[in-house]
Amino acid sequence: MYVVFSKYHALQNDFLIINQTKPKMSKARLSRLARSICNRRCGVGADGILYLSESKKGDRRIDVFNADGSWAEKSGNGLRIAGVHEFLHNKKKRTFVFEAAGKLDKVKVLKFTQQGYVVESNLGKPEFRTELIPVRTKQLYMINTPLVVGGVKFPVTCVAVGNPHAVLFVDDFDFDWKALGAEIEVNRAFPNRTNVEFAKVISRKKIKVAGWERGAGSTGSSGTGAAAAVCAAIMLGLVDRSCEVVFETGSLLVKWLEANNSIELTGPVKFIATGKFEFK
Repeated sequence: MYVVFSKYHALQNDFLIINQTKPKMSKARLSRLARSICNRRCGVGADGILYLSESKKGDRRIDVFNADGSWAEKSGNGLRIAGVHEFLHNKKKRTFVFEAAGKLDKVKVLKFTQQGYVVESNLGKPEFRTELIPVRTKQLYMINTPLVVGGVKFPVTCVAVGNPHAVLFVDDFDFDWKALGAEIEVNRAFPNRTNVEFAKVISRKKIKVAGWERGAGSTGSSGTGAAAAVCAAIMLGLVDRSCEVVFETGSLLVKWLEANNSIELTGPVKFIATGKFEFK
């Protein structure tokens, strides 16, 4: 069969959007499709796929599959990409509500610039309780708490922003953070694995982040990773509630709103291409 896709990127975190097929694909088949189509040598190449289907609760349902075929609860960049995709197919509408893992997230396409479409999304409330992230520990929270990795203790702050994250604050990035991120991702403390962010505080309003994404590895940026890093920094009293997150590929703006405790994420999205992929 031929699978029609649209490719977008958000600060080089690239996804392939696939609309619901007939018949609808099973989770196992979507997992196999993700591994095949996301391959950067034998496929189209991407960090993951966003499978859009009908939703009784929102405009569309999003199922996120990482490049390794694993299912993910949410993608911050993916939500914004889905918003642009829907906008391009329905330009009378700029605001959408997407269902992901049973929860609803609002996305709004704000404007178009040379960097692409500027899109705002609400990621809901951050969760620091370890049993709900989840983390295997007897502690209620893991905030700047030692995590043993390879016999070495690293202080981490664990938080869920729709998906699990472990945030480590660093003085610089002059170490093999990709190798450490890969180790932490599969650490036994995380039953569902975890995303990992290494964050350096620049000022009260700016942090720099390098991220290791669960199931995708090192990506150009991460929307939920940016949100997790800012929320962790706020909990430690390091930054203000509105903070710029700088990646090597550009910046995202994260606001942890005091009024309703929710996270607001704003950043660019660019359309790349459409095409057909042969899937057997």
